[in-house]
Order: sequence, then structure tokens, then C-alpha cells
Amino acid sequence: MTILSFDIEEWFHLLDHPSTRTEADWAKFPARIHENVDRILDMLARQNQSATFFCLGWVARKYPEIIRQIADAGYEIATHSDVHQLAYQQTRPQFKEDLIRSIQSLENITGKKIRAYRAPGFSLMEANKWVFEELIAQGIEIDCSIFPAARAHGGFANFGEQEPCWVEVNGLRIKEFPINVANIAGMPLVFSGGGYFRLFPDAVLKALWDRQSYVMTYFHPRDFDGGQPMIEDLSLIRKFKSYYGLSKAMGKLERLMEGRQFIDLSSAEKQVQWDLARVVRL
Repeated sequence: MTILSFDIEEWFHLLDHPSTRTEADWAKFPARIHENVDRILDMLARQNQSATFFCLGWVARKYPEIIRQIADAGYEIATHSDVHQLAYQQTRPQFKEDLIRSIQSLENITGKKIRAYRAPGFSLMEANKWVFEELIAQGIEIDCSIFPAARAHGGFANFGEQEPCWVEVNGLRIKEFPINVANIAGMPLVFSGGGYFRLFPDAVLKALWDRQSYVMTYFHPRDFDGGQPMIEDLSLIRKFKSYYGLSKAMGKLERLMEGRQFIDLSSAEKQVQWDLARVVRL
């Protein structure tokens, strides 16, 4: 199964950077989310593909028409937190408040239960695995936040699973659809979205995707926006990671879609034999 998902946030929602951290900082940048979401929806209609949209509560309140547009087109809505902060930088009460606000903001627009969550930056780790308890308490049934390797923004180095499974914490279970990593030159790298997707050539991506029976993608509106402004105070390496390949990314994704059917998270959930799925106890 190949799951197509988009994290609906603005182009300036870069994590772990001083000038893009708070809502006050965000007010200094021009909005580009309308045209960028339109680009994604036009592509999906053209390719006749389904997808799940992990949306910020902040977007729902500031631009409710965007959430309505996505929902009215028949796509599944999930939460990507409220104000796009790294989960491990939040206290448990802060995380809970952020989660509840995001769910309420999205459900008030769609009228449908929010069942799935993805943490900004896949920012879950051993130290904040209590996040799963909070997700379950708020009615979240599916998580898509696990990075099955160590990384700068969290990760679980010993997770050992790159397919749908159960995550169990203190006797509570939640369905998990982890991100994919590939071992390239001895490093675990994400190939199914974000910066590395834009970096790798088509042939490498196709080879990596073809060898997987399960692929969880993650894209952002900014990944396809070659005209977005440069955030000047980024380091050189961060500028490269954030801006390389933007103008070519949509064509690259569409070429990968040739002969390949993408599905949304709900469809993927139905394909899994959950009574036989592995249980990962954290």
C-alpha cells in the first residue's frame, strides 16, 4: 500500500528556527497557503488520487475556507497539531491543550470526528511517549508520528517496524502507521517526502518505492512552491534542505504516480489485519 498524505501548514512553518517559531513571527510573512493548496488539489483531481490531509488547527481558524475546500472535495482530514510546535518541547498539559484545540477547530468546520494525528517533525521519542496516552484520551485512533530511527527531532532507534502496527504504552493501544526510512550510505534517510524526496532523482525514488510493500508519504504545500520567498537567516545547509528542488517536486510526484494507486489513511486502515498486526510496546 502507498498512502498519500499532506501536512497542511504555511511555507514559513519551519521547525526549530528562531525567526519562524511563534504566531507573532508568522505574522511577518506573506500568506501563500491558498495557491499552494489549490496546486495540490488540482493535481489530485488530475491524477484521480486520494489522500489524507493532516491540518493545523491554526490554519482552520485563520483560513477555515481551506479546510472546507479540502473536506468538500472528499478528502480525509486529520490533525497535525494546533500551532506546529515540536511535541518534545511541550509539557504534557501544553500538548494536551494544543491537541484539544486542534481537534475542536477542525471538527467545528468539517462536522466529522478527527481520528488521526501526526506530530510536527515526527517529534516523538522515548522521553515523551506519554503523547500516545493523550492521543487515546482525546479519541485519536491512528497515529502517524513514528520515525523508526534516531534523528534530530526525535525518533525511536529501536522501533524495528516499518509497516502498520499497534503501539502500546502503559497498557493502552493505538494504531500506528510509521514513516519509512531507507539505509543509504549507513544513514537512515526518509525517501517518501520532504527534503530528501526533492533531493533524490526519479530513478532512485522509483527503486526505493518499488521495493516497499508499504510506503507512507508526507508532503507539505511548500514542497511544490518554487516561488516562495527565502528566509534569509537560515543557515546555508538549512537553505539547501528547505529550497532545493521545489519547482520540480510536483512533476516528480506525478511521474511516480504513473501506474501506482495511492490511497488515504482510512482505506489503508481497512487493508490491515489488525488482529495479526505486531504490537510494539514502548
